Amino acid sequence: MSAPRRVSLEPAFLLHHRPWSDTSRILELMSRGHGRVTLFARGVRRPGSALRAVLQPFVPMLISWSGRADGGTLVGAEIGGTPARLPPSRLMCGFYLNELLLRLLPHEEGHDQLFDAYATALAQLAAAPDYRPLRTFELVLLEELGYGLELGRDAASGEPLDPERYYHFQPGRGVVAVAAESGDPDALRGRVMLAVSCGDFDEPAVQSAARRILGAAIGHCLEGRGLHSRAVMLALRQREQDA
Repeated sequence: MSAPRRVSLEPAFLLHHRPWSDTSRILELMSRGHGRVTLFARGVRRPGSALRAVLQPFVPMLISWSGRADGGTLVGAEIGGTPARLPPSRLMCGFYLNELLLRLLPHEEGHDQLFDAYATALAQLAAAPDYRPLRTFELVLLEELGYGLELGRDAASGEPLDPERYYHFQPGRGVVAVAAESGDPDALRGRVMLAVSCGDFDEPAVQSAARRILGAAIGHCLEGRGLHSRAVMLALRQREQDA
Protein backbone atom coordinates (compact mmCIF):
# COMPACT_ATOMS: atom_id res chain seq x y z
CA MET A 1 0.00 0.00 0.00
CA SER A 2 1.36 3.40 -0.98
CA ALA A 3 2.19 5.97 1.68
CA PRO A 4 -0.07 9.00 2.15
CA ARG A 5 1.13 12.13 0.36
CA ARG A 6 0.11 15.51 -0.96
CA VAL A 7 -0.04 16.07 -4.73
CA SER A 8 -0.56 19.54 -6.17
CA LEU A 9 -1.74 20.70 -9.60
CA GLU A 10 -1.51 17.33 -11.32
CA PRO A 11 -2.87 17.29 -14.92
CA ALA A 12 -5.92 15.02 -15.05
CA PHE A 13 -9.20 14.14 -16.75
CA LEU A 14 -12.38 12.90 -15.11
CA LEU A 15 -13.32 9.41 -16.31
CA HIS A 16 -16.33 8.67 -14.09
CA HIS A 17 -18.03 9.82 -10.91
CA ARG A 18 -20.69 8.50 -8.59
CA PRO A 19 -22.53 9.87 -5.56
CA TRP A 20 -21.07 9.49 -2.10
CA SER A 21 -23.27 10.70 0.75
CA ASP A 22 -25.72 13.54 0.13
CA THR A 23 -23.18 16.17 -0.84
CA SER A 24 -20.07 14.38 -2.10
CA ARG A 25 -18.82 12.23 -4.97
CA ILE A 26 -16.27 9.51 -5.65
CA LEU A 27 -14.16 10.49 -8.65
CA GLU A 28 -12.29 8.21 -11.05
CA LEU A 29 -9.62 10.22 -12.83
CA MET A 30 -6.72 9.69 -15.20
CA SER A 31 -3.72 11.71 -14.10
CA ARG A 32 -0.59 12.28 -16.15
CA GLY A 33 1.99 11.26 -13.59
CA HIS A 34 0.06 8.91 -11.31
CA GLY A 35 -2.16 6.95 -13.69
CA ARG A 36 -5.66 6.17 -12.51
CA VAL A 37 -6.69 7.98 -9.34
CA THR A 38 -9.77 7.41 -7.14
CA LEU A 39 -10.58 10.36 -4.90
CA PHE A 40 -13.32 11.42 -2.51
CA ALA A 41 -14.62 14.89 -3.38
CA ARG A 42 -16.39 16.29 -0.35
CA GLY A 43 -19.21 18.79 -0.75
CA VAL A 44 -19.05 19.02 -4.56
CA ARG A 45 -22.74 18.15 -4.94
CA ARG A 46 -23.82 21.23 -3.01
CA PRO A 47 -25.49 23.85 -5.25
CA GLY A 48 -22.92 26.48 -4.31
CA SER A 49 -19.83 24.34 -4.95
CA ALA A 50 -17.34 26.05 -7.26
CA LEU A 51 -16.02 22.65 -8.38
CA ARG A 52 -19.25 21.45 -9.99
CA ALA A 53 -18.45 23.20 -13.27
CA VAL A 54 -14.83 21.98 -13.24
CA LEU A 55 -15.41 18.28 -12.51
CA GLN A 56 -16.84 17.38 -15.91
CA PRO A 57 -15.84 14.77 -18.51
CA PHE A 58 -13.39 15.80 -21.26
CA VAL A 59 -12.23 18.90 -19.37
CA PRO A 60 -8.45 19.13 -18.80
CA MET A 61 -7.90 19.85 -15.11
CA LEU A 62 -5.18 20.49 -12.59
CA ILE A 63 -6.08 18.59 -9.44
CA SER A 64 -4.64 18.49 -5.94
CA TRP A 65 -5.23 15.76 -3.39
CA SER A 66 -4.00 14.39 -0.10
CA GLY A 67 -3.59 10.75 0.82
CA ARG A 68 -3.22 7.76 -1.47
CA ALA A 69 -4.12 7.81 -5.17
CA ASP A 70 -6.61 5.03 -4.46
CA GLY A 71 -8.89 6.58 -1.87
CA GLY A 72 -7.40 9.99 -1.19
CA THR A 73 -9.26 13.27 -0.72
CA LEU A 74 -9.60 15.92 -3.41
CA VAL A 75 -8.22 19.21 -2.14
CA GLY A 76 -8.73 21.38 -5.21
CA ALA A 77 -9.33 21.41 -8.97
CA GLU A 78 -9.12 24.03 -11.68
CA ILE A 79 -9.42 24.16 -15.45
CA GLY A 80 -6.08 23.22 -16.99
CA GLY A 81 -6.70 23.84 -20.69
CA THR A 82 -9.31 24.17 -23.40
CA PRO A 83 -12.09 21.57 -23.02
CA ALA A 84 -12.81 19.27 -25.95
CA ARG A 85 -16.23 20.24 -27.28
CA LEU A 86 -17.44 16.92 -28.62
CA PRO A 87 -20.53 17.11 -30.84
CA PRO A 88 -23.45 14.86 -29.85
CA SER A 89 -22.44 12.30 -32.50
CA ARG A 90 -19.02 11.90 -30.86
CA LEU A 91 -19.93 11.96 -27.18
CA MET A 92 -20.20 8.18 -26.97
CA CYS A 93 -16.72 7.90 -28.51
CA GLY A 94 -15.38 9.96 -25.63
CA PHE A 95 -17.15 7.76 -23.10
CA TYR A 96 -15.71 4.71 -24.87
CA LEU A 97 -12.19 6.05 -24.28
CA ASN A 98 -13.07 6.68 -20.64
CA GLU A 99 -14.43 3.17 -20.17
CA LEU A 100 -11.31 1.64 -21.70
CA LEU A 101 -9.13 3.51 -19.22
CA LEU A 102 -11.38 2.59 -16.31
CA ARG A 103 -11.15 -1.09 -17.19
CA LEU A 104 -7.49 -1.33 -18.17
CA LEU A 105 -5.48 1.47 -16.57
CA PRO A 106 -3.88 0.46 -13.23
CA HIS A 107 -3.85 2.72 -10.20
CA GLU A 108 -0.73 4.73 -9.43
CA GLU A 109 1.12 3.89 -12.63
CA GLY A 110 1.90 6.97 -14.69
CA HIS A 111 1.60 6.85 -18.48
CA ASP A 112 2.58 10.24 -19.87
CA GLN A 113 2.30 9.14 -23.50
CA LEU A 114 -1.11 7.57 -22.94
CA PHE A 115 -2.35 10.71 -21.18
CA ASP A 116 -1.21 12.83 -24.13
CA ALA A 117 -2.77 10.38 -26.61
CA TYR A 118 -6.08 10.65 -24.76
CA ALA A 119 -6.02 14.46 -24.89
CA THR A 120 -5.14 14.35 -28.60
CA ALA A 121 -7.92 11.86 -29.35
CA LEU A 122 -10.50 14.09 -27.65
CA ALA A 123 -9.33 17.13 -29.61
CA GLN A 124 -9.39 15.23 -32.91
CA LEU A 125 -12.79 13.66 -32.26
CA ALA A 126 -14.28 17.15 -31.98
CA ALA A 127 -13.66 17.68 -35.71
CA ALA A 128 -12.80 14.28 -37.26
CA PRO A 129 -15.15 13.01 -40.01
CA ASP A 130 -14.54 9.38 -39.02
CA TYR A 131 -13.24 7.19 -36.19
CA ARG A 132 -9.51 7.29 -36.91
CA PRO A 133 -8.72 9.03 -33.58
CA LEU A 134 -10.17 6.01 -31.74
CA ARG A 135 -7.96 3.59 -33.64
CA THR A 136 -4.83 5.65 -33.00
CA PHE A 137 -5.61 5.81 -29.29
CA GLU A 138 -6.26 2.07 -29.13
CA LEU A 139 -2.83 1.37 -30.63
CA VAL A 140 -1.13 3.58 -28.03
CA LEU A 141 -3.21 2.07 -25.21
CA LEU A 142 -2.24 -1.50 -26.11
CA GLU A 143 1.43 -0.57 -26.46
CA GLU A 144 1.57 1.41 -23.20
CA LEU A 145 -0.09 -1.36 -21.19
CA GLY A 146 2.23 -4.05 -22.53
CA TYR A 147 -0.16 -5.61 -25.06
CA GLY A 148 1.43 -4.17 -28.18
CA LEU A 149 0.49 -5.89 -31.43
CA GLU A 150 3.02 -7.70 -33.62
CA LEU A 151 1.41 -7.37 -37.03
CA GLY A 152 4.56 -7.37 -39.10
CA ARG A 153 5.47 -11.07 -38.88
CA ASP A 154 3.73 -14.41 -39.21
CA ALA A 155 3.42 -15.80 -35.68
CA ALA A 156 3.87 -19.38 -36.92
CA SER A 157 6.87 -18.97 -39.22
CA GLY A 158 8.44 -15.74 -37.95
CA GLU A 159 8.64 -14.51 -41.54
CA PRO A 160 7.76 -10.90 -42.48
CA LEU A 161 4.26 -10.52 -43.85
CA ASP A 162 3.80 -10.78 -47.59
CA PRO A 163 1.73 -7.71 -48.57
CA GLU A 164 -0.30 -9.78 -51.06
CA ARG A 165 -0.88 -12.87 -48.94
CA TYR A 166 -3.93 -13.38 -46.71
CA TYR A 167 -3.75 -13.65 -42.91
CA HIS A 168 -5.83 -13.99 -39.78
CA PHE A 169 -5.27 -12.06 -36.56
CA GLN A 170 -5.53 -14.28 -33.48
CA PRO A 171 -5.67 -12.38 -30.15
CA GLY A 172 -2.92 -13.51 -27.81
CA ARG A 173 -0.96 -15.10 -30.65
CA GLY A 174 -0.64 -12.71 -33.57
CA VAL A 175 -0.90 -12.97 -37.34
CA VAL A 176 -1.21 -16.37 -39.02
CA ALA A 177 -1.21 -17.04 -42.78
CA VAL A 178 -4.20 -18.70 -44.44
CA ALA A 179 -4.47 -20.40 -47.81
CA ALA A 180 -5.37 -17.93 -50.53
CA GLU A 181 -7.75 -20.43 -52.09
CA SER A 182 -9.75 -20.84 -48.88
CA GLY A 183 -11.99 -17.89 -49.74
CA ASP A 184 -12.22 -16.97 -46.05
CA PRO A 185 -14.12 -13.65 -45.84
CA ASP A 186 -12.44 -12.83 -42.50
CA ALA A 187 -8.91 -13.06 -43.91
CA LEU A 188 -7.00 -9.82 -44.51
CA ARG A 189 -4.21 -9.01 -46.92
CA GLY A 190 -0.76 -8.48 -45.48
CA ARG A 191 -0.62 -4.91 -46.74
CA VAL A 192 -3.73 -4.10 -44.72
CA MET A 193 -2.22 -5.67 -41.59
CA LEU A 194 0.97 -3.65 -42.11
CA ALA A 195 -0.99 -0.42 -42.54
CA VAL A 196 -2.82 -1.07 -39.26
CA SER A 197 0.50 -1.73 -37.54
CA CYS A 198 1.84 1.63 -38.75
CA GLY A 199 -1.32 3.50 -37.78
CA ASP A 200 -1.97 4.45 -41.42
CA PHE A 201 -5.78 4.58 -41.38
CA ASP A 202 -6.43 6.70 -44.47
CA GLU A 203 -8.04 3.94 -46.51
CA PRO A 204 -11.57 2.81 -45.54
CA ALA A 205 -10.52 -0.84 -45.87
CA VAL A 206 -7.71 -0.29 -43.34
CA GLN A 207 -10.07 1.51 -40.96
CA SER A 208 -12.46 -1.44 -41.10
CA ALA A 209 -9.65 -3.93 -40.52
CA ALA A 210 -8.26 -1.84 -37.66
CA ARG A 211 -11.64 -1.81 -35.94
CA ARG A 212 -11.74 -5.61 -36.11
CA ILE A 213 -8.12 -6.23 -35.10
CA LEU A 214 -7.92 -3.68 -32.31
CA GLY A 215 -11.38 -4.61 -31.03
CA ALA A 216 -10.31 -8.26 -30.82
CA ALA A 217 -7.05 -7.36 -29.07
CA ILE A 218 -8.82 -5.16 -26.53
CA GLY A 219 -11.46 -7.83 -25.97
CA HIS A 220 -8.65 -10.27 -25.19
CA CYS A 221 -7.21 -7.83 -22.64
CA LEU A 222 -10.64 -7.43 -21.06
CA GLU A 223 -10.88 -11.22 -20.70
CA GLY A 224 -14.37 -11.39 -22.13
CA ARG A 225 -15.84 -8.49 -20.15
CA GLY A 226 -17.96 -6.36 -22.45
CA LEU A 227 -17.92 -2.58 -22.76
CA HIS A 228 -21.23 -0.78 -22.37
CA SER A 229 -20.08 2.16 -24.49
CA ARG A 230 -19.02 -0.12 -27.36
CA ALA A 231 -22.40 -1.83 -27.39
CA VAL A 232 -24.14 1.55 -27.57
CA MET A 233 -21.82 2.73 -30.36
CA LEU A 234 -22.50 -0.40 -32.41
CA ALA A 235 -26.25 0.02 -31.96
CA LEU A 236 -26.08 3.66 -33.05
CA ARG A 237 -23.95 2.76 -36.08
CA GLN A 238 -26.43 0.06 -37.08
CA ARG A 239 -29.29 2.55 -36.76
CA GLU A 240 -27.45 4.97 -39.06
CA GLN A 241 -26.97 2.23 -41.65
CA ASP A 242 -30.62 1.21 -41.50
CA ALA A 243 -31.93 4.76 -41.79
